[in-house]
Amino acid sequence: MTSRTIQWRPGSLDLVLERPEDAPARIVRLGTASPAPSPVAPFRVQPLVELMVLGEGRGLSNTRFTDTAAGSRLRFVDAVERADGDWRELRVRQRDEVTGLEATSVFRARTDVPALQTWTEVTNTGSAPRVLQMVSSFASGALAETADDGDLVLWRARADWCAEGRWAAIPLSGPDGLADINSELHRHDGRGALVTVSKSTWSSGEYLPTGVLASARTGRAWGWQIEHNGAWRWEVDRRRDGANAVSLVLSGPTDLDHQWSTRLLPGERFVAVPVSVAVSDEGCQGALAALTRQRRAIRRAHPTGDALPVIFNDYMNTLMGNPTTERLLPLIDAAAETGAEYFCVDAGWYDDGGNWWDSVGEWRPSTGRFPDGGLARVFDHIRARNMRPGLWLEPEVVGVRSPVAAMLPDEAFLSRNGERIVEHGRYFLDLRHPSARKHLDEVVDRLVHDYGTGFFKLDYNVTPGPGTDRGALQPGEGLLEHNRAHLEWLDALLGRHPEVIFENCASGAMRADYALLSRLQLQSTSDQQDWRLYAAIAASAPATMLPEQAGNWAYPQPGMPAEALAFTMINGLAGRLYLSGHLDKMSRAERELVADGVAVHKRIRAEVATAEPFWPLGLPAWSDEVVALGLRTGDTVRLAVWQRDGGPHDIHVDLPGLRGRRLRVETEYPATLPGWQQRWDASTARLTVCPAVPGPSARLLRLRPES
Repeated sequence: MTSRTIQWRPGSLDLVLERPEDAPARIVRLGTASPAPSPVAPFRVQPLVELMVLGEGRGLSNTRFTDTAAGSRLRFVDAVERADGDWRELRVRQRDEVTGLEATSVFRARTDVPALQTWTEVTNTGSAPRVLQMVSSFASGALAETADDGDLVLWRARADWCAEGRWAAIPLSGPDGLADINSELHRHDGRGALVTVSKSTWSSGEYLPTGVLASARTGRAWGWQIEHNGAWRWEVDRRRDGANAVSLVLSGPTDLDHQWSTRLLPGERFVAVPVSVAVSDEGCQGALAALTRQRRAIRRAHPTGDALPVIFNDYMNTLMGNPTTERLLPLIDAAAETGAEYFCVDAGWYDDGGNWWDSVGEWRPSTGRFPDGGLARVFDHIRARNMRPGLWLEPEVVGVRSPVAAMLPDEAFLSRNGERIVEHGRYFLDLRHPSARKHLDEVVDRLVHDYGTGFFKLDYNVTPGPGTDRGALQPGEGLLEHNRAHLEWLDALLGRHPEVIFENCASGAMRADYALLSRLQLQSTSDQQDWRLYAAIAASAPATMLPEQAGNWAYPQPGMPAEALAFTMINGLAGRLYLSGHLDKMSRAERELVADGVAVHKRIRAEVATAEPFWPLGLPAWSDEVVALGLRTGDTVRLAVWQRDGGPHDIHVDLPGLRGRRLRVETEYPATLPGWQQRWDASTARLTVCPAVPGPSARLLRLRPES
């Protein structure tokens, strides 16, 4: 086999591709651009692109997306590099002569970030239509350095409603990993894989679209995220190339998993969903830190939202979708007194009948809930207290009893076999259709212009299944087109209303992906109402999203013990404080403790927006008695430590990066409750803390060098 290589070093990472004349191009190195780069992987069997085409199938029988027939026939055509400011781009074009399909792999990287964003563009240059059933966005087997891949560990996270971000480590050589079947003896790859898929439009409804593959021996790690607001798949496979090798394949929707396929006529092009892959030499947490930098690099700047103003929302454990003028006015006063800067009226503001779930869609304020001045009076009161008003909105659905259901044509709704899809009493707008987008544009524009709404909580509580077959080869194709139309609608919305903050929510964090979070300013991290359980969600959230986007609920209540009240406030302070609770019914001492927490958020929010997250006790397990999250900014380290049960007993927090340094350890919040005992040992780089009381208790600590 004759071969040549392409080396691409955009700044902070090193990508080497092999381009044989008689085989597909493939990645043979993807790592940090360190002075001593990682060696070229000896396993070169995994093609750069996997391409499933109807009538072509796979080269070997299995249900994995490796060794696809069309993918294995791709041959290198050319590679083009370009620069655009701090960004570099590499485009690698290949062609399959049998089908006439050209696949272009696009790599984008910012010079100061050890990560790349990548996707595949497929063009039909032949004379016959071709049906695509799967197109990889990224595929490589270049992580393992030796024939021994037994030290590789896969990190992935389950995500259920009210139980988001539950990370677990899966050793590839363990019982839940990839079995070694001695594929060399069989001269055949195994058929098994570690496959993770999403369903429908909840992109993080069962598993996160994020994962890490790390070597326990060398520390080399890849972290990835699939940046799509719909269906996706990623898989880790063991492949044979004289010895066992591990491949990673990332994609959007597939025919096998999501009823997706698309027909390309001659001259037409399909673009796969984008993904980001980050590299590190410091294991799983290093890869997550690199993903943090990548997320900041790809997200849309928003001057108002990026200031991290304090938002009070009347829903969680408070009004719970039942707002009225009488209930809101004292709550507005109390929120202002504690330091809130926005006040959001959550669900129910549009309802006159008390049973609004299947009647939503018009989004006009109730007159019964807001007599004597209407919603405008409530909003005027919010502004009079120096806050900006906000509203909850679930724009993508229309209740079956809503007048809008009859006003819009059938083509404006997702449908199957000519019948509108219904889920839990709701229809789904098809945002490919201009009348659906026009309806939503009029709703948002009216609420901004007529009421001065400065914040929207965009929720999404039901899903349409595989998708719509209207104007599509299969339901999954219609859903992908709808997903992309949704993003186009959001882009236009942000362009028209650059001063308005938009929150991403879907029954909490059931749609937390960077198709949406690269656009919207914050993400609801959960609907979890138990403040003790919320600690694990708040601590793990920065593995999935930026700390400054992690809208963690803090819902202090009157009558709470002071330690419990501080605990729930630290849930919020671990990311982007999102405040609720019956503040209007609190004692002065309780409200002062809340106000102290709000003041801390305002003092540290600029640092949170640049912080690198880490987990000194490891990524939290759902039932851990103690969880911790670190946020590192320059020489300052902040630690949120939660004792969820038991105690008091010593909690040991190892901080190896601070070994040998003299540090000042301070309690940043709460400053008025009995302090935890603290002891820093510079020689062992161990911080030991001991809660002051048994049971649930939490502290936000600041560590900085002694002057």
